[in-house]
Amino acid sequence: MPGLIRTRDAALRARAEKVVPGGMWGHLHAARLPDTYPQFFSRGEGGVLWDVDGHRYVDFMCSWGPNLLGHHHPEVEEAAERQRRDGDCLNGPAEVMVELAELVVDMVGHADWTQFQKNGTDATTTCVTIARAATGRRKILVAKGAYHGAVPWCSPSLLGVTAEDRAHLAYFTFNDVESLEAAAKAAGDDLAGILISAFRHDLGFDQELPTVEFARAARRICDSKGAALLIDEVRAGFRLNAAGSWEGLGVRPDLSAWSKAIANGHALAAVTGADWLRRAASQVFVTGSFWAGAVAMAAAVATLKIVRRDDIPSRLAQLGQTLRDGLETGSRQFGLSIRQSGPVQMPTLLFEGDPDYRKGSAFCSAMLARGVYFHPKHNMFLCAAHTEADIAVALEAAEHGFAIVAAL
Repeated sequence: MPGLIRTRDAALRARAEKVVPGGMWGHLHAARLPDTYPQFFSRGEGGVLWDVDGHRYVDFMCSWGPNLLGHHHPEVEEAAERQRRDGDCLNGPAEVMVELAELVVDMVGHADWTQFQKNGTDATTTCVTIARAATGRRKILVAKGAYHGAVPWCSPSLLGVTAEDRAHLAYFTFNDVESLEAAAKAAGDDLAGILISAFRHDLGFDQELPTVEFARAARRICDSKGAALLIDEVRAGFRLNAAGSWEGLGVRPDLSAWSKAIANGHALAAVTGADWLRRAASQVFVTGSFWAGAVAMAAAVATLKIVRRDDIPSRLAQLGQTLRDGLETGSRQFGLSIRQSGPVQMPTLLFEGDPDYRKGSAFCSAMLARGVYFHPKHNMFLCAAHTEADIAVALEAAEHGFAIVAAL
């Protein structure tokens, strides 16, 4: 990054290369971003974070989603610390698990019960397992290009994956009712479930909210075939609607997978389900030594109470609309065409005529140099700790970014 020293980050990368394959793994690998981006961070506070070299950024990735209320939220951390003093990983769950389960069932529109895991892949995999156990069938329909986790049955990478790992997945196009119906017909009497993201958030593409027609078709197909409708809420959960992202569509799933924002940065995931799947959920063997970690559950109780008390989705929608409007106005001033898509709480910005994301990378690097952390092709995240002043800082940085792009 021009003008900023990255001595400590460079030293840590060099050390990591010797003891970690590739220096880092997965979606957190800074090699997937422009080379101006840091790999290592020192701390976060509210809507801001600092890298290991001391540079400050208004954070519009929010740890890739988990920080719903902002980094180090005092009420959440106080609840977590109280539980930590009593115990975290014990021989079984603490009392807080029951309190959290009651709260989740009370908040989520379709939920008659819940189970807890540690990350989003745990939750989506558990949903698929329960659907198959309940129906005695194998086929799961998923949207082409959708991301549901990082294990062989759903990983976006085919390295180390066999055809057998995905033998019983079938594909449809998001929001295409005809495509969904054709996939369901091909599955025949072996259809266990349809797994759909809360909205289409494929990497590097325009984001797409589900249409009422599509949501109703998915519900109708599942009802007619005795299959389960599964919604992947891992990325969107509690940002769009505290009761479930499809509540506004009037369509409720049978199972949902949750993680990221549920405990405001503490590692936790959940599956929520309808009564007819309760028996199967009690019989499948899904577990983990850390899945009943009490500290994350205490953090989740505090987080969800704040979500409901402060109507966090509405707060984020207000901030997100201000950001979206400002970016549109700013781009027009420089004669640039941008595409903003998906829910405003989870903004995505792409440039027209930018197949290699050269414009997006230049724009985000310019933003980063002025203390604003954007992503050139992934959806971003707002948190409740963001302020109108933070949005103003972002829009001021964006003006510089648009100028850089216009000069390319």
